[in-house]
Amino acid sequence: MKYKMIALDLDGTLTDSKKEVSAHTRNVLIDIQKKGVVVVLATGRPINGALSISRELELDVYGGYILSFNGGIIQNCKTKEIIFQQKIPAAYIPKLGAASRRFQVPIVTYQGDDILTEDTTDKYVRLEAGINKMKIRELNNFSEEINFPVTKCLMVGDGWYLEQILPEMRKEFGHILNIFRSEPYFMEITPPGVDKAFGLEQLLEYTGIKREELICCGDGYNDISMIQFAGLGVAMENAQNDVKAVADIITDTNDDDGVAHIIEKYMKNR
Repeated sequence: MKYKMIALDLDGTLTDSKKEVSAHTRNVLIDIQKKGVVVVLATGRPINGALSISRELELDVYGGYILSFNGGIIQNCKTKEIIFQQKIPAAYIPKLGAASRRFQVPIVTYQGDDILTEDTTDKYVRLEAGINKMKIRELNNFSEEINFPVTKCLMVGDGWYLEQILPEMRKEFGHILNIFRSEPYFMEITPPGVDKAFGLEQLLEYTGIKREELICCGDGYNDISMIQFAGLGVAMENAQNDVKAVADIITDTNDDDGVAHIIEKYMKNR
């Protein structure tokens, strides 16, 4: 099989423990783009949080894509065109804000270069801002001030507690929103039906590439859908066990150029 597209999760997959792309992996990715392979950064991050990596990998030169917010929005890196977008209706925001208060966990969303939240000092909010290199803008009242549709909300907290409240959140909102954990400390809230597989389905239709010609690599819960969807689904050695269970193959860790090894084995000389 000649693979024509590779979709890569960022944190824990493409980037190492320092949140950096190794020189070897970078060179391999640029090389396959020169040969016509389409590279997609498939991430829970906002677009702004993936831009620096997309430029480092020259996706703006070769026409790669950022699939951000776990499939909620897709941008062509070369033309800057938004080719797909799906949002949470503004009417749901007050209910999410109320749930945040009831469960006593911070909730955030995104606008431009900013992360918007009432809880600017929370360690997990600061972690999200640091990962995405975005500023935190303080809100007085999330439910009142977020009066516009958004692509994603994020609730943050200790993993054991989010695991506890996840069933309750799904009971309340599962019929209207997609709710899942991408990391133990991050609970993602996206429009119904939106996940990385759904976003990639839109992108394949747009590009004319077949599902069988797609490789997907990931390590987290939010990668399961695209790993199952891909022609070749790859889990990192450092992936959650649930992720490894659905993968076709397991590659090396994100600190050992696991992505580069997959490309060299399945794409580089084909």
